[in-house]
Amino acid sequence: MLTEERHRRILSYLTSTEIVTINDLMTPLNASESTIRRDLQTLENQGLLVRIHGGAKRIHQLTFEAEMSEKIKTYLNEKQTIAKYAASLIRPDDIIYLDAGTTTLAMIPFLPTDYRLKVVTNSVKHASLLIDRQIPTVILGGQIKLTTNAVLGTSPANQLERYRFNQSFIGINGIHLVAGYTTPDTEEGLLKRIGLNNSQHSYILADHSKFQQITFTQVGTLAEACIITDYCPADLKKKFLQKTTLKEANK
Repeated sequence: MLTEERHRRILSYLTSTEIVTINDLMTPLNASESTIRRDLQTLENQGLLVRIHGGAKRIHQLTFEAEMSEKIKTYLNEKQTIAKYAASLIRPDDIIYLDAGTTTLAMIPFLPTDYRLKVVTNSVKHASLLIDRQIPTVILGGQIKLTTNAVLGTSPANQLERYRFNQSFIGINGIHLVAGYTTPDTEEGLLKRIGLNNSQHSYILADHSKFQQITFTQVGTLAEACIITDYCPADLKKKFLQKTTLKEANK
């Protein structure tokens, strides 16, 4: 494995956990302890992580986002639980906006094919799976972000502004009591915000690791959407319920 690839994967692991140990990294990266130590030293020198005894801990970078191929491997059961619950909210003849993201992607197998749905999405991957299920789909047109498969730019934003939805399902990177809903990419953030604004009912789909995280671009305030999650940490739940509706899908 190339050095650059190891570095990227180390940083990706640290997006889903606060701390990673050298032992955690050696087998999946097929690298020796000394190689991993050098990698961690290099990444610390670049200001991308902080080394600790036996491993490293993450630095919260406002603009960093792991590739979809990595994110899709994390919190698999949690995403399935959230996705199944979210899909159960859909009603016959609904027009829905399905935002790019791995948790919204997990909804597609649960979408009813006999409900005469129409789906609008800004994700190439989502559109392909929707078509495979014979669900009428509109994909926004624009430049494709290779790391997330999301369509971005002025053209899809203008197109999305003209649409109205019964329900929107939005993926997110951070949910914070003060900062609200945030995402690293400003162009993706714009589309997410339009999706929230143009829907009768808006839902944020996020596993518990997204709580009290902040990234670069605010998508909306907590009050602007209902959060669907696997669970909210007990010390935060009461505080979040004072600001928004929160549904725990595993209850």
